Amino acid sequence: MPLPIVLGLSLAFTVTVVDPLVLSLNLPQVDRALHVPPQVVGLLGGAATLVMAASVLAAGSLGDAIGLKRLLMLGLTTVTVVNVLSVFSPGYGFLLAMRFLDGLGMTALLGVPLALLKVSVPPEKRPTAIGVLMAVEMVLCGVIPAFTGWAVAAVGWRFLFLIAPLLSLVSLWLTDRYAPESPVQPGRRIDMTGVTLIGVVLLALVVGLAAAQNGVNRPQTWVPLVISVVAAVLYGFHAGRTPQPALDLTLFRSTPFSVALAAALTLNFLGVGLSIVLGQFGSVVLALSPEAIGLLYLPGTFLIAGAVILAGHLVGKYTPRPVIVTGLLAMAASGLLIAGTAGPMMAVWLLVLATWLCNLGALITSTSVSETVLSQAPPGRSGTVASVQMAFAMTGSALGPTIYLLLFDFFFQRQWLADAESRDLSVGEAKQAVDAVRSGMAQSPGGNVYDPNLLRQAAGLDLGLDFTRGLRLTMLIVSILPLVVAALAFVLMPRRERTRA
Repeated sequence: MPLPIVLGLSLAFTVTVVDPLVLSLNLPQVDRALHVPPQVVGLLGGAATLVMAASVLAAGSLGDAIGLKRLLMLGLTTVTVVNVLSVFSPGYGFLLAMRFLDGLGMTALLGVPLALLKVSVPPEKRPTAIGVLMAVEMVLCGVIPAFTGWAVAAVGWRFLFLIAPLLSLVSLWLTDRYAPESPVQPGRRIDMTGVTLIGVVLLALVVGLAAAQNGVNRPQTWVPLVISVVAAVLYGFHAGRTPQPALDLTLFRSTPFSVALAAALTLNFLGVGLSIVLGQFGSVVLALSPEAIGLLYLPGTFLIAGAVILAGHLVGKYTPRPVIVTGLLAMAASGLLIAGTAGPMMAVWLLVLATWLCNLGALITSTSVSETVLSQAPPGRSGTVASVQMAFAMTGSALGPTIYLLLFDFFFQRQWLADAESRDLSVGEAKQAVDAVRSGMAQSPGGNVYDPNLLRQAAGLDLGLDFTRGLRLTMLIVSILPLVVAALAFVLMPRRERTRA
């Protein structure tokens, strides 16, 4: 197995995870420094992810047309330049523009590394190579948040935007020197109509779900949702009449492929949702510093990395089925652990264990998902097929914060209303007490941010307890999803030999 190639590709892929993660974990510091309006905070945190989700399919087709290696190097260069410019952001408007451009550059770092891995590594060694790629990502995702939290406290928030350039430059050197170029398809056209329709589907869906926190009957909620449905229907008609659609719907005739994509959406939905939980619950209720929250990702990192490499070996020796089921069950266990133990006096080691289980499950699942999806790629279309996996992954990442916070807001409201009733407070009095908390929420697609001091200002209600009860119910609900997908994988995916691509 060509280790320098795998290392270079893994660093590129890691940028797409670490870049949004460190910003999400340290967003309060950026918010305070640049005086970001509440309605922009969430968008600032989610801008890059939304761009990646909307444009990843175009990147896959472009990579097949001009060469995967060339596109990857272009993306690494873009990410480096944009993040260096972000270091010198004079205000939130400039930084927001850079986040959109950063998402555009990172689009080339999503499916392209996996597609280039397919053409660089023999099929019999590919599952192990995927395991090594995911293991490197796990180590870096465990170490970097902890280091970044310390560095931000020491030298300031601008340090956040030096992480991606450092990783990108090393990846750029390794890719340029060791990775082979893939075969190109000069006559292949990019289905811009299809890419646009899929982007509208996702963006409108996220906007509509975010607006639902203020009521489902408002035009701000149902108009985007209707637009999303109409765009999805239009894409269905478009794909049937286009020779090379952005998303080839015939791929979904393969049951393992469909189950793998459902797992890709699930693991990213849960992983990004957990980062929101850690950021909000850790700071609001447990009063953890950004450095302490970053450290939650560190314990067990190397153990997870070893488990992921073993998972890749088992996928190659057997099938992806037992590995994907195990990974999804680990992620479900993480959510159920928080659902059963979250509280104002929760021991930090339980939060560490939940984080460890989620990361372990996500990386194990990713290994089996990637092998399943890549095995379906026809010659010359590795970029396009790998980008479909990443499109589903980014959809999960974009929907995760929105749905987690939508559920939490619903359950939190039920809890403080019940709290008010038990204390003989009127709904109006209770609402006034909770308004301080609600005023600290950024109503936008990227997520909501609570001011940790606000819970102390809501006199008359035990909002810390109400907060954690709402969180526990939220985690209980979202943990159903990995259990359902695990059951589908157990029943529908191949049990023995599979055909290699």
